[in-house]
Amino acid sequence: MNKLQAEKEIRRLRKEIEQNSHLYYVLDNPRISDAEYDSLFNALKNLEKEYPDFVTEDSPTQRVGGTPLVAFGSVNHKVPLLSLDNAMDEEELLDFDKRVRDGLVKDQVEYVCELKIDGLAVTLSYKKGKFVQGATRGDGQHGEDITQNLKTINNIPLTLDEPIDIEVRGEVYLPYDDFIKLNEERDANDESKFANPRNAAAGSLRQLDSKVTAARPLDIFCYYAIIPHSKFKTHYENLEYIKKLGFKINPNIKICEGIGDVQKYIKHWDKAREKLNYEIDGIVVKVNNLANQESLAATSRAPRWAIAFKYPPMQAETIIEDIHVQVGRTGAITPVAYLKSVYLAGVTVKRATLHNEDEIRRKEIKIGDHVIVQRAGEVIPEVVKVVKSKRSGREKEFRMPKKCPVCHGELYRPEGEAVTRCINASCPMQIKERIRHFTTREAMDIEHVGPAVVEQLVDNHIIKDVADLYSLEKADLLKLERFAEKSAQNVIDSIHKSKNRSHDRLLYALGIRMIGRHVASLIARNYSSLEDLFDIKEADLQKIDGIGPKVAQSAEHFFSQKENRRLIERLKDAGVSIKSNVPKGPQPFKGKTFVFTGGLETMTRPDAEELVRKLGGHPSSSVSQNTDYVIAGKDPGSKYDKAKRLGVKILSEKEFGELVKS
Repeated sequence: MNKLQAEKEIRRLRKEIEQNSHLYYVLDNPRISDAEYDSLFNALKNLEKEYPDFVTEDSPTQRVGGTPLVAFGSVNHKVPLLSLDNAMDEEELLDFDKRVRDGLVKDQVEYVCELKIDGLAVTLSYKKGKFVQGATRGDGQHGEDITQNLKTINNIPLTLDEPIDIEVRGEVYLPYDDFIKLNEERDANDESKFANPRNAAAGSLRQLDSKVTAARPLDIFCYYAIIPHSKFKTHYENLEYIKKLGFKINPNIKICEGIGDVQKYIKHWDKAREKLNYEIDGIVVKVNNLANQESLAATSRAPRWAIAFKYPPMQAETIIEDIHVQVGRTGAITPVAYLKSVYLAGVTVKRATLHNEDEIRRKEIKIGDHVIVQRAGEVIPEVVKVVKSKRSGREKEFRMPKKCPVCHGELYRPEGEAVTRCINASCPMQIKERIRHFTTREAMDIEHVGPAVVEQLVDNHIIKDVADLYSLEKADLLKLERFAEKSAQNVIDSIHKSKNRSHDRLLYALGIRMIGRHVASLIARNYSSLEDLFDIKEADLQKIDGIGPKVAQSAEHFFSQKENRRLIERLKDAGVSIKSNVPKGPQPFKGKTFVFTGGLETMTRPDAEELVRKLGGHPSSSVSQNTDYVIAGKDPGSKYDKAKRLGVKILSEKEFGELVKS
């Protein structure tokens, strides 16, 4: 292929990739398989590597994140990114309608209603159809240049079908499913969790290293375009046009004939919002006719032709009856509020996280306080604020203990960190938590060894670490309460069965700080035995795509400790497989994502997920537009409904078995 042919092929591949990206990420209607898409993408990447002169900033290969920025530059908004006035109740909404009708001298006005996404407002600028700059709202007049980070969001088109100059505005957000998964990963890696999806989205967009942003599953809904010499007569026509250009708009937008229809829309979504996979905090109401918008104009901070009706937050008031601290497997001490039971967002809440000592001091929380607790979707409840007006004077200050509540060992808070830790490696609670973690489904999946059994084994000094599990005998168990011949044999059998788990699961089971299930899989793909990691260096691990410096440092530190290497050797001596047992040969599920829902009859879910991994696939806990197959067992839940809504292929357990055999 000569240079001219290469340039032509690069253009063709880019166009085909962009078209298929739009079908996949924006319309949820893929026409080709992931393998075919990957083939196109790799072909483009290889050609651009061979002919670097043809690499441009709008190429699909440039979405993965580039060189970290020193700081964000400033962007002047040519058209101010104004805020919206709020209507906090129906009376304020009716007052807005009256002002609009009086200003236009009309009896009734046509409005467009949109869900108010709780995310981060951004603006996207295109020159001759090419994405050239993206920025945050900032103060409305000036924002931060986050172009490179916005390029990593798959449903923001880098090139438009029309070579036009246009500025599109939208709201970047993080879906609930992905937010929960991100927090689970951060928790597993001993990182602080995000308080809510909005904070997670904002924090992800403001990363100086765009590779970090690229690893976060951000999404966007666009809601307006500034188009020079536009002939559109309504806001709704503007929305339809940007949808046609390839931008993602919210599917729940509605034209309302008068304020009565607006009130019905608001009432409907007050309840229906609980079923959304993203957070909204209200409804945006806009005059539809653009000439009428121009006539009504704007104040210095907000347009007169639009208003945001704000829903009351999903909060409730209750009382903190006590504050206890929990000890995690890494020794992290977390204060937890024990609450008077309160019903909130569909569940009864009895506990709420207080995060750390600094958070308690900042919010001035005391035992006995009346507090506001908040819960968004499936997010762990948190205490938002204290109702100080209800204090009686009998409330008590909480003090972080000086000693571990379990082992009475020393507590230590490293300089610059918010987390206090128990530094006694022999702390029974840490030992218990590490062993519990080791036995969980995602780790070694040791059935019949639950928290109660672990507690008995540690408290009775029968085991002191995970390797001791494999030297357990039936006689040891029969000494304990509630153990008979059969139950004791079940424990021994399940421990023996776990010896042949894949070495990536063992790596995760060891509970190394910052190494969750996904990171363990990445490392295991590159090292076929845990013994190969004994002398690993941080620099070697950072060569693996997806492994950052903190993870690499944590892994090097763990494997450099003689005690940890000895633990792995003891596991090996006990017959636990520490080497890869993935069969060599074709991996037909490579690049495919599977989600299991409902009860399986022929195998356990961990076994099914392990089978997917062995065949090269990726088992996931949540359904998204990236999911290839949902396997529906008995009584499937909301994942099944979401798969149907997104058009994801659904297989029965029997069909999954046939797919494996084929």
